[in-house]
Amino acid sequence: MPDLLRILLHNSETAAHASKLRAAHPSADVAECTTYDDLPAQIKSFRPDVVYTVRFAGSPNFPRDALFANGGPRWIANGGAGTDHFGTWDTSRATVTNAAGVAADMMAEYVMGSFLHFTLNVAGLQSDKAKKIWQPRTVRPLKGQTLLILGLGHTGRAIAARAKAFGMRVIGTRATPRSMDHVDEVFASEALHKLLPQADFIAVATPLTSATRGLLGPVAFNAMKSGVILADVSRGGVIDQNALLYAMENGTVAGAALDVFETEPLPTDSPLWRCENAIISPHCSSVYDGWADASFDLFLANLDHWIASKELFNIVDPSKGY
Repeated sequence: MPDLLRILLHNSETAAHASKLRAAHPSADVAECTTYDDLPAQIKSFRPDVVYTVRFAGSPNFPRDALFANGGPRWIANGGAGTDHFGTWDTSRATVTNAAGVAADMMAEYVMGSFLHFTLNVAGLQSDKAKKIWQPRTVRPLKGQTLLILGLGHTGRAIAARAKAFGMRVIGTRATPRSMDHVDEVFASEALHKLLPQADFIAVATPLTSATRGLLGPVAFNAMKSGVILADVSRGGVIDQNALLYAMENGTVAGAALDVFETEPLPTDSPLWRCENAIISPHCSSVYDGWADASFDLFLANLDHWIASKELFNIVDPSKGY
């Protein structure tokens, strides 16, 4: 550990966190950067040992090359969970950690709230209210329904716990299957197409990697039962949007809550905007009051490990994406 630890905070707003960091580690040299454009020059001049960075202006033009260039930081602490905007990296030169788990509960609430939006036909009720129509409607229970969760990391497990509280049957996939709480059966990722016909609901919570890109494409949608309800809180690219559109038009997918997209912001000419059976949210299922502070507190706890030469937690394997 160097005598003078240099830490660079990279986010749209850094002042409050910089003050907190300086109070906790007064001997550290702390710098701040609030744009994508300024990061390369600041890394080159400041030469930080550690960078805490947030993907605050989307993935396009994120200055990942500056982070992994020669002379770059030895530890890059990603303020969010997903690291697909980093691409791949040499683990012998830089360690990357993420904030997995910080927003898991909130994202699980988003998923379950989206399911209830469709099963209670909230859109239909709102339409009747606007027209002052008293029209009896049938609602659909979650109890006894089968939920398939793709990805049983922090978020997937949080979704499973809430689904069980509603009395759902929960099945899920993960790269290395093992028994876990609140999940009736865990399968290898390769079993996906055999599981899809069982699912009444699907929650997508897997990282975007070379193995998961296009995971839900035409073949997968053809394997689903008619009328399935889907929520995607993973990353844009896991779902083939064209295949999803077709599945929504032909009734295979009765409702889709989409928080992530192949291109963000979602282009104004995207046909997804016109889908009445879709919820469109701007990649905000993980953003709640206090999220930024919770992520930074996790970084501070990990920084204590770094200073004490202890193993960091939440280290990301670039070959897996998590």
